[in-house]
Amino acid sequence: MTLSANTLVNGVASEQVSVSDRGLQYGDGVFETVAVCHGRALLWEAHLERLRLGCEGLAIPAPDSGVLQREAARLCTGVAKGVLKIILTRGAGGRGYASGDAGEPTRVVSLFPWPAYEPGWAENGVLARLCETRLARNPRLAGIKHLNRLEQVLARREWEDEVAEGVMRDETGDVIEGVMSNLFLVTDGVLATPDLSYCGVAGVMRALVLEKAVAMGVPARIGRLTVDDLERCDELFFTNSIIGIWPVVGFENRHYRVGAMTRQLQDAISDAQCDQQ
Repeated sequence: MTLSANTLVNGVASEQVSVSDRGLQYGDGVFETVAVCHGRALLWEAHLERLRLGCEGLAIPAPDSGVLQREAARLCTGVAKGVLKIILTRGAGGRGYASGDAGEPTRVVSLFPWPAYEPGWAENGVLARLCETRLARNPRLAGIKHLNRLEQVLARREWEDEVAEGVMRDETGDVIEGVMSNLFLVTDGVLATPDLSYCGVAGVMRALVLEKAVAMGVPARIGRLTVDDLERCDELFFTNSIIGIWPVVGFENRHYRVGAMTRQLQDAISDAQCDQQ
């Protein structure tokens, strides 16, 4: 597709940003990836809130929500299925890490085709692997979907086979998340997901799954998880705003069934997941 027809830079159809933009120079910014279904950006308010919190964490002025709403509608109207990406950088500035001379934030809103995932993965499950690339612990950046994604880029280069997703650990060996997703497991009827206090992205779909679990009366905990916990659990699945929930049927040498709790949670989030509409 022609990006300029599907990308707005500060509200103008374009595919160009300044070479001095701090998002390009230093990864100084945040982004959101939003599922679009029948012209509607799903979980819109939750994405806006996470964008606001990310801006707050990096001390970048948050964009006006009405402006973003209008730009999203401009790109998404009439779209049956797609992916909306919002990037906000600190703006253009001079050389060096000091950001005092940065101008107005740069806002990029783009529409992309729906990714070509295997259609049966949500129903039948996926294969996963353990990544060698580790996540650095940094509480200041933990939870934020910032533009520095080199750890994920390196992790994703570790395989080119039928594996759909990789599991990432931090530098201590604790399990944190998938390369492009958050991770949940079920053991003896208890839902668990890793603590993201030191690193990782606090996903919008992760928050929704936890909310739905509480509403269903499912015991849920956020805490320290290890590879041993993954190998001992009864059910394992990945989440993000595009895939919804992918059950895991194979991780390294361990095989799993697609369990009842995974199915119940898939049903619970169906209104926020494009494949279910």
